[in-house]
Amino acid sequence: MYNPESPLAPTRVRVGLVGTGNAAKLRAEALLHDQRSHLVAVAGYKPEKTQTFAQNYQLEVVDTWQQLVERADLDLVVISTVNSDHSAIARAALTQGKHVVVEYPLAFDVVEAEALIALAKAQNKLLHVEHIELLGGLHQAVKQNLAKVGEIFYVRYSTVNPQNPAPRKWTYNHQLFGFPLMGALSRLHRLTDLFGKVFTVNCHQRYWEREPEYYQTSFCIAQLSFTSGLLAQVVYGKGETLWQSERKFEVHGENGGLIFDGDTGFFIQGGETTPIEIGTRRGSFAKDTSMVLDHIFDGTPLYVTPEESLYTLKVAEAAKRAAESGLTIFVKDI
Repeated sequence: MYNPESPLAPTRVRVGLVGTGNAAKLRAEALLHDQRSHLVAVAGYKPEKTQTFAQNYQLEVVDTWQQLVERADLDLVVISTVNSDHSAIARAALTQGKHVVVEYPLAFDVVEAEALIALAKAQNKLLHVEHIELLGGLHQAVKQNLAKVGEIFYVRYSTVNPQNPAPRKWTYNHQLFGFPLMGALSRLHRLTDLFGKVFTVNCHQRYWEREPEYYQTSFCIAQLSFTSGLLAQVVYGKGETLWQSERKFEVHGENGGLIFDGDTGFFIQGGETTPIEIGTRRGSFAKDTSMVLDHIFDGTPLYVTPEESLYTLKVAEAAKRAAESGLTIFVKDI
């Protein structure tokens, strides 16, 4: 097991970053603002973009992530790149004796994710799978008010993002983004964190596409039956043939309901509606990064474990199998 009480470096953790997108920018800013970390180098896929990124943050450019993870002057590798490469980079970094922070999902394959968690333990290295949805204002507001509704019987979580035209980027690529509820694992992880174990999953998934690799629209509906008896519906869509944006989270219980619609929240009971304050989503990457450094230097427990992320990946795998087969899938069989 990784022992956070063993000091990783006398004063600062030396960090290598893989990725140059928005998540990588937020990571870089968080690391540069924390005196406990020293951001050394970055590797990206597009040379010009990587050079600009490196200049903005005064970093050394490394040609490939393979070269970056082999560097002896790095203690920690932060993976903020396309989903399909997460597992390979994490495996290489752990094998080279580096600590790893990776944006979800850890892997597309449950068996591979299990192997990476085992490898981190064998190497006595930190493996942290980021789930910043747990740190944001919505999730905290739900947790703070959940007891008010009594026994919960139905939850609906919908995020629909119309984009016309759809961008021709990796988040609209089958291979790079992965099955929608794996690539957007947070849609399921918010539920497993709040409501526990899932019994069965049904799912329907549809793409609209004009070429094999990139699609213009993805639309997915999953129904989760929890062991508690709770029924949850997850709707996730993005792209051109969607016409109304939606970001809504509903919790229905025997004593009342919680309705979060965009940045507004309400508790409804007996015909009365009480506003709920929702904190901001901003600063979540910085908070996550600070917690990682707290853990490395002080042994402070992290807010999520890789095993918890792995469990949600199993639920996502069940959703994928359900969508492919049209059958109800039992999560315990994954």
